[in-house]
Amino acid sequence: MREIVLDTETTGFDPESGDRIVEIGAVELMGHVATGETYHQYINPERSMPDEAFQVHGLGDDFLRDKPKFAQIGQRFLDFIGDSKLIIHNAAFDIKFLNAELRWMGLPLIPWEQALDTLAIARKRFPGSPASLDALCRRFGIDNTSRTLHGALLDSEILAEVYLELIGGRQPDFGLSTKPERKAGDMSVEWTPKPRPNPLPSRISQDEAAAHAEFVSKLGDGAVWKTL
Repeated sequence: MREIVLDTETTGFDPESGDRIVEIGAVELMGHVATGETYHQYINPERSMPDEAFQVHGLGDDFLRDKPKFAQIGQRFLDFIGDSKLIIHNAAFDIKFLNAELRWMGLPLIPWEQALDTLAIARKRFPGSPASLDALCRRFGIDNTSRTLHGALLDSEILAEVYLELIGGRQPDFGLSTKPERKAGDMSVEWTPKPRPNPLPSRISQDEAAAHAEFVSKLGDGAVWKTL
C-alpha cells in the first residue's frame, strides 16, 4: 500500500483572499515504511510575502523570486501523488490550498476522501491533549530539534514518524500470535520444507568429537548427554 505524507507552506490562511502555496514537501511510504522517495518544491507565489508568514517558515521574496510558479509544477505534483492516500496534519488546510491552485490551472482536484488527517486521529486518541506536530513529537519521543522553522519536507519526514506511532507503531499489522488469513485461490495444503536429499556434513572435527565423548563419560550414567 502506497501512502504519501504531505505538507505545504503558504503565504497565509485563505487562497480565496489571494494567499498562495510557496513550498510542498512529501514523503513516500510503502506498507508504512519510508522508501526514501520524496517530493520537494519551492514555488514562486507571484505576490509578496507577509511578515507573519515569513516568521513561520522563513521563505522570503528574494529566495522565492526565481522559483517555478505552481502552473509549472502542478502536473508533476499530481503525477507524484497519483491516487495514493495522503497523510496530512490538518488536512483541510492543505487540501484547500492545493485544490485552489489546481483549479486555477484547470487540473483535476484532489478528492477530500483521498486525505487522512493525522490531527483528527490524534484528537480522537488523546482527547483534550495538545495535538500539534510538536506536541505529538514530545509524546512519542520523536526528535524534532532541527525544526526551528516550519519546512514542508522536514515536517513531512517528522509527520511520517508521528503517523506510524498514531496507528500503532512502525509495524501496525505485525502480530506473532495471529495466522495469515487464507485468500481465494490460495493452496489448501500448508507449505512444509522438504527434507534434504543429502545431510549436511558435520562441522565437528574428530578431535572435538573425542574430547566431547571423554567429557560426557565422566558425567555418570544419569547424564542427559548420554540419552541424546
